[in-house]
Amino acid sequence: MSRINTNVSALTAQRGLSRSQNALSSTLERLSTGLKINRGADDPAGLIASESLRSEISGIKQAIDNSQRASNVIATAEAALSEVASLLLNIKDLVVEAANSGALSREEIEANQLQVDSAIESITRISNTTTFAGLRLLDGSLDYITSGVSNSAFTSLQINQANFGTADYIPVNVEVITSAQQAQLQYRASAVAGTVTLEINGVEGVDTLTFASGTGVGSIMSAVNRIQDVTGIRAMAINPGNIASGIQFVSTGWGSRQFVSVRAQSGTFNTVDVDGNARTRDTGRDAQATINGALTVGDGLKVKLNTSTLDIELELNSAFGLGTQSFAITGGGALFQLGSKVNANQQVNIGIQSVAASKLGDNDIGYLNDVVAGGDASLISGNADKASKIIEKAIQQVAVMRGRLGAFEKNTLETSINSMQVALENVTASESSIRDADFAYETAQLTRNQILTQAGTSVLATANSTPQQVLQLLQ
Repeated sequence: MSRINTNVSALTAQRGLSRSQNALSSTLERLSTGLKINRGADDPAGLIASESLRSEISGIKQAIDNSQRASNVIATAEAALSEVASLLLNIKDLVVEAANSGALSREEIEANQLQVDSAIESITRISNTTTFAGLRLLDGSLDYITSGVSNSAFTSLQINQANFGTADYIPVNVEVITSAQQAQLQYRASAVAGTVTLEINGVEGVDTLTFASGTGVGSIMSAVNRIQDVTGIRAMAINPGNIASGIQFVSTGWGSRQFVSVRAQSGTFNTVDVDGNARTRDTGRDAQATINGALTVGDGLKVKLNTSTLDIELELNSAFGLGTQSFAITGGGALFQLGSKVNANQQVNIGIQSVAASKLGDNDIGYLNDVVAGGDASLISGNADKASKIIEKAIQQVAVMRGRLGAFEKNTLETSINSMQVALENVTASESSIRDADFAYETAQLTRNQILTQAGTSVLATANSTPQQVLQLLQ
C-alpha cells in the first residue's frame, strides 16, 4: 500500500531516532558530570537513598572535626595541668627541705617560703589564664553546678561526668545503707595490773610503749596520743565522763583499709572489740550507699558511682550515719558533640575542676593557699608536716585529673575519631556506588547510542524518500 498523506515509516523512524538522541544526551550528561543520577527522573529511589547517605556523610565529617577539636581542648588543659604538677613537685622539694630545720637557718627557710609563694601564685595564674579560643579551661568554668547539697551530709563532692540529655537538671538521691566505721579496740579497765609492754600498730606504722604496774588509763591515753602521727591510732575514754571506764583505741581514718592492733609483748593487756569479743586486732568498714538506685563503690567515707550517665565521687560526713540525702546537678560541664546526630547517645559531658590554690586540698587537711606566708601551714610557721600533707593531696588531685582527661582523650575522643573515619569510608563508598557514573559502562553506551543515532538518521532519510515512489505510478 502506497500513501502520501501519512508516512508511518517516517514516524516510526522519528520515534526511534528521538529515543536514541535522548539516550545519547543522557550518556553525554553522565560523562560530563561524572554522576549517574543528575535529576530525580534518572533514578527516584536511588536519589532518595543517595541524599540520605550524603546527609550522613556530612554529619560524620563534622563529627570528626568536632572530636578533633575536643581533643585539642583536652590536650591544652592537660598540658597546663602538667605544668601545675611540675610546680607542685618543686613546692614539695622546698617543703621537705624546710622541714630540715636543724640544718637550715631562719633566712634559708624564709627564702624557701618566698619560692613557695611564687609557685603557688603561678598555679593560680595558670588556673585563671588557660584558655582555648576564649574558653577558660581550668578556672572552674567547666565544672558542674549543684543545688541543695547539704554540708552536714557530705564533706566533699566531685562530679566528673553528667549527661543531661534533654533534661534541664539531674536529680541525685544518695541513700546510705551501711555506715563507715573506724577500726576500734577497747581496754575495759581503769589501770594495768602489772608491768606491760604494748605494741601499737596502725596504718601509719608501729611503736612500742611500756607501762609500769598500776599505770592509769589516763596516762596510757596520753602516751598513745603522743605517737599518733607514727601509728595512725588515737586513744580516748570509752566514757568521756568517766575515764576509769577504760580506753578505746581508734584509727584516725575510716574504712576497711584502716586497722588497729594492740598486742602485749610482755605482761597482760586484754583488749576486746565493741561487741566485747576478745581481739587484738580490728579493721574498719567501708560505707555502702546507692546513688539513684545504683550501688556504689565504697572506700571508707568515700563512695563513687560511674555509669554512662553519671560519674560522681562524694565523701560522707562521719556524723551522717544512715539515711537519704538528695540534691540536683543544675548545669555546667563541657559538652562535646561526637556523633553525626544531635542526641544524648552521641554526646559526652565532662567536668573540669578548678586548680586554683584555694581549690587544691580538702577540708580535713587544708588547702594549698594555706601554705603561703601567713597561712596555717606556711614554712616559716614551722608547720611543715601539714604543708607536706596538703602538697601531697594537691599532687594526687592534679594527677587524677590529668589521668581522667587523658583517658577521655584516648578512650573516647581518639576511638570516636577512628570509628567515624571508618564509617565515613564505608558510607562514602555506598553513596558512590549509587550516584557516581561508571565511565567504562557509559563510554560503551556512548558508542552504542552514537551508532543508533546515525542509523536512525539514515533510516529517517530513507523513510522520507518513500512517498516519492508514488510519482512513478502517475507516469
